[in-house]
Amino acid sequence: METFADSLDTPSVVVDADIVRANIRRFQAYANVHGFKVRPHIKTHKLPPIADMQIGAGAVGITCQKVSEAEAMVAGSSAITDVLITYNIVGAEKLARLAALAGKVRLSVVADSADVVEGLSRTFAGQASPLRVLVECDTGANRCGVASPEDAAALAGRIAVAPGLAFGGLMTYPPAGGEAAVQDFMSKTKALIETGGLTVPVITSGGTPTMMHAAEAPVVTEYRPGTYVYNDRSLVARGACGWDDCALTVLTTVVSVPAANRAIIDAGSKALTSDLLGLTGYGHVLGRDDIAIDQLSEEHGRLVSTGPIDLKVGDRLRIVPNHACVVTNMVDEVYLYSTEEAAPRAVPVVARGRIR
Repeated sequence: METFADSLDTPSVVVDADIVRANIRRFQAYANVHGFKVRPHIKTHKLPPIADMQIGAGAVGITCQKVSEAEAMVAGSSAITDVLITYNIVGAEKLARLAALAGKVRLSVVADSADVVEGLSRTFAGQASPLRVLVECDTGANRCGVASPEDAAALAGRIAVAPGLAFGGLMTYPPAGGEAAVQDFMSKTKALIETGGLTVPVITSGGTPTMMHAAEAPVVTEYRPGTYVYNDRSLVARGACGWDDCALTVLTTVVSVPAANRAIIDAGSKALTSDLLGLTGYGHVLGRDDIAIDQLSEEHGRLVSTGPIDLKVGDRLRIVPNHACVVTNMVDEVYLYSTEEAAPRAVPVVARGRIR
C-alpha cells in the first residue's frame, strides 16, 4: 500500500483485498466445520466483486437490507443467484420493484406482522412462483421481530396460507453474545411450527462480533456476517479481530499542524463517520497508538497527542474507522489493492444507500 499511496487523492477509502480474502476464508472454514451455511450481508462492502469472492469461497447467497441494494448487486454480478432481504418491505413502489427482482433471482424476504404479510401477498398473488417469506424473531435486540415463539408460529401459519407466498423459515438478528437466547427461542418456535404440520426450511442468524461462537446455537442453519469482511475499530475493541485483520482504512493527509501536540487532517465526518459505537474518538491511526482523533467537523479531523505529535503538513496517514459500514456508504468508490496488483483499482460502490 505504501508504495502507491501517494498517487491517490485524499481522503480516500482503500481496501486490502488480501485481508478481505483471509477474513472470508476464516469464517467460511468455521461454518464448514460446524455444518451451517454462510449468507454474508453486503451492507458492509456493497461491491459485487467482493460478493463474488464470498460466493466463490462457499457462501450460498447474499443478504441485503434494501431492495435497491439487491437490485444493484444482482445487476453487477452473474454469481449472485440467491438473495435474502432482511427488512420489512412496505409501500407500493418497493413491492413492485421486489416483484420484478423476484423474476431474476431466488428471492426471500422477512416479515414480523400480518400487515407486512398482506402487502407481500397482494403483490405476489398473481405471480408464477410464490415468494419465500421468513418470520423475523426478536431474540433480544429489541428492534424488529415477533416477541414470542407462539407469535412466530402463528405468523408462519398465516404466511403458509397467504396467496402468492410460501413459508421460508425463521430469521433473527440477536445482540452480540445472544447465542443461548437464539437457541432457546428458535428451538421452541421450530417445535411449535412442526407440530402445526409445517417444516422450517431455514433458521438464519447473524452478527459479526460473536460470529465465531455461532455454533453455540446449533439450531441455526445459516449465518449472516457483515462487517467481518472488512472489520473496524469497534470490532478490535470487542476483541473480535486485530488491526492486521482490518481491510478498510481511510487514507488522509495532514493539512495543518497548529500546535506541537495537535494536527488537522482532511478527513472529517464525511469520510470517517460520526458514529462512536460506545468508543472514545473517531478512529485509530495505524502505527500511532499515541494519537487520538478527538473531534470531527464535516471536512476536518483533529488529532491530539499527549506528547509531541511529530507530524508535518503533507504527511499521509491511514485510519481504521469506528464503523466500516457507514464509511462505505458515504463514498462513490473505494480503491481495492492487493499484492497481485501493481496499482490500486477504483471500484464503484454500486449498492450505496442513496435516497431516491
